[in-house]
Amino acid sequence: MALLNMAKAINLALFEAMDRDDKVVVMGEDVGPDEGVFRITEGLYSKFGEKRVLDTPLAESGIIGTAIGMAIYGMKPVCEIQFSGFDYYNYHQLECHAARFRNRTRGRLTVPLVMRAPYGGGIRALEHHSESREAIYAHTPGLKVVIPSGPRNARALLHSAIQDPDPVIYYEPKAIYRLFKEEVPETMETLPIGQSNVVQQGKEITLISYGASLRATMEAAEMLEEEDGVKPEIIDILTISPLDSACIIESIKKTGRAVVVHEGPRTCGLGAEVVARIVEAAMLYLEAPIRRVTGFDTPIPYFSKERFYLPDAERIVAACRETLAF
Repeated sequence: MALLNMAKAINLALFEAMDRDDKVVVMGEDVGPDEGVFRITEGLYSKFGEKRVLDTPLAESGIIGTAIGMAIYGMKPVCEIQFSGFDYYNYHQLECHAARFRNRTRGRLTVPLVMRAPYGGGIRALEHHSESREAIYAHTPGLKVVIPSGPRNARALLHSAIQDPDPVIYYEPKAIYRLFKEEVPETMETLPIGQSNVVQQGKEITLISYGASLRATMEAAEMLEEEDGVKPEIIDILTISPLDSACIIESIKKTGRAVVVHEGPRTCGLGAEVVARIVEAAMLYLEAPIRRVTGFDTPIPYFSKERFYLPDAERIVAACRETLAF
C-alpha cells in the first residue's frame, strides 16, 4: 500500500479514472499546465493532453453548463471549481438542468458529471474561500453530495462519483488536503454512495460528523475516553445526500445520546436534518436532548479569528459532557 495524503489520493483517482475510461475528462480553471490551485490535477495535462484536461475561462456557469451537454452526449466530465465559495455562479446550471434531466426526460437521459470543489475553513483564506454550504446541495433534489474525510475514502468515493449515472457534488475539505497520510491500496476501490462509516464502536454516546470536522470529533473522543472513561461511537457520514439514516438510527438505539458536529452554519445545516431523522425514527430511545456543535450563523471570519468559528475538540467535549450528564 502507498502512504498518501488526501491531495495525492484524489490525484491518483483522477489518473486511474482517466486511464481506464477515455470518456472521463477533467475541466476547470488552471487545471492544465498550472495543475490547479491546490495541485490536485498535477501531471494530468502532461499525460492526457489538452483534449482531456481542459483549461476553461473564469466562468463557473460556463464550466458546468458545458459539462452538462458533454455528459448528456456520453462523456464523463469532472469539473473543478477552484473554491466552493464561487460555485454559486454555477448553481443555476446544476439546479435547473443537471439535477432535473433524469426527471425531465422520464429517465431517458442522465447527467453523469462530477463537480469537485475545495470547501470549508482552516487555511486562513480570504472571503468567499472558506464557505461550507453543502446543505444547499443536499436540499436540491437530483444531486448526490459526498464529502470524504481521509485519503483512502477520498480516492474510493471519487471513483464512485465518476462512475455514477447522476450528477455528484464532491466537496473536498481543503484543510486536510495535506494534514495527514493513510495507506491507500494499490488496487482501485470504490465506496457505495449513500453509505456512512462507523469509525469507532461505542455504547455511551454517538458522535456524528464528516469532512474535516471528523478530525476534531476523533480528538474529542480520545479526550473523553482518557478523562471521563467514556468511549463514544463515531459515525463518519461520508454521503450528505442521500443520507444514510439507517446507520445513524441503529447507533442511537444502542447509545441513546448523540452530538452532531459540522463546520457549516447552524441554522438549516446538516445537523438539523440528522436531528430530525433521529427524532422521527428513534425518539423513544433518546436519554437526553441531541446537541449540535457547528459553525455560527455568520460569515466565516478572517485569519486568526477563524479558529473560534470552527468546531474544535474542546467544544465537542463540552457538548458531550452536558449530554451525558442530562
